[in-house]
Amino acid sequence: MYAILGAAGKIGYSTSSTLRQTGVPVRAILRSKAKSDPLSAIGCDIAVADLQDPNALAQAIAGANAVQVICPPLPHIPNTADDMVRSIGSIMEALEKARPDLVLAISDYGAHVRDDIGMPTMFRYFEERLAELPMRKIFLRSAEHMEGWAALFPVASAISTLPSFHHPVDREFPTVSARDVGMIAADLLLRPDLEINQRVVHVEGPRRYSAADFATAFTRLLGRDVTAEAVPRAEWFETFGRVVSPSAADLLVKLYDAHNRGGLVDVEPGGEVRYGTSDLTGALRSRLPAG
Repeated sequence: MYAILGAAGKIGYSTSSTLRQTGVPVRAILRSKAKSDPLSAIGCDIAVADLQDPNALAQAIAGANAVQVICPPLPHIPNTADDMVRSIGSIMEALEKARPDLVLAISDYGAHVRDDIGMPTMFRYFEERLAELPMRKIFLRSAEHMEGWAALFPVASAISTLPSFHHPVDREFPTVSARDVGMIAADLLLRPDLEINQRVVHVEGPRRYSAADFATAFTRLLGRDVTAEAVPRAEWFETFGRVVSPSAADLLVKLYDAHNRGGLVDVEPGGEVRYGTSDLTGALRSRLPAG
């Protein structure tokens, strides 16, 4: 039995569907049954548990041989970092009770960095806490998701400009389709290296892209010229603050500062890397608004 925490998310659904295609049993763990229909349709068992309810999580995980865990940040709540710490504690408690043979944790590029670089530092803490557990662990560090840029389709369509916090806009950075992360996670769950108690794997797309490359993809998909434009550093916090809490904005400002310093939000030196197959235009096309 493979238990997938957050199975309704982009990565979780991809992992679940890939596992089901091989015929293995999958238990999809969701916050509520509201998003369970697509998972039931592919033959998943459904379990409901809140991320911060360790007893319910432990019951949902119970009997699973392998578990995929994820700690998604909630950017709109007052203190995103504190909420992630509480969720990590709950996941730890649940895993200690359920004791699966293998845990695969979805982590983040840059989680190896010791300095505070915002969001990746939260995932460093996630990895450090999970490292305390006795079972075998795989930390799957994901590059920035291509699909995350799809939120900018309305802006690009309205003003023909793609705002970027990546400076300069022609600098390439690691990025990956969330679908590919889930597929590679499924492969690692099915074929873990039994000789390694704790394994770190990085996953990114077939090539690296720049913000200018994203603008080119937007141009193709929208049928109008779109140009990447760097958002001035002095405007970052205010810009993020329009859509997320101050706590989340602080994590994001530190993240993009680290990106723009170069070499931090990247593969750990000497680290193992797996590559997805989805190209940028294809990944964004799947998120193109109707009409």
